Amino acid sequence: MIYIIIGIFSGFLGGMGIGGGTILIPILIFFFHIEQQVAQSINLLSFIPLSIVAIIIHLKNKNIDIKIALHLIIPGLIGALLGSMLAVSISSEYLKKFFGIFLLIMGLYQIFCKAKGEKKK
Repeated sequence: MIYIIIGIFSGFLGGMGIGGGTILIPILIFFFHIEQQVAQSINLLSFIPLSIVAIIIHLKNKNIDIKIALHLIIPGLIGALLGSMLAVSISSEYLKKFFGIFLLIMGLYQIFCKAKGEKKK
């Protein structure tokens, strides 16, 4: 039952474009004691059907600029290949630290970006 709740919550965030992996990966690591590489792989696999549904809905609502998306796909595939190769070649401990630093940087960016935007109003 807990997997169903986690799946719904991460899918909800992913559908909003927030990134369900920011929730799913830490939950799998801290509560289920899964290695970082395995948690990230599960996240990527679960992302495929979730993103297909989100893409269909966003296309129907005309929220996707196809020209921009097409320019991002090939470089994104190259980055995914390189990132996957790196992820399987480093230890789970280092990968956890990199992921934690990434989340911290993104959190700080969101805090300061939000504060900056409020001053302009």
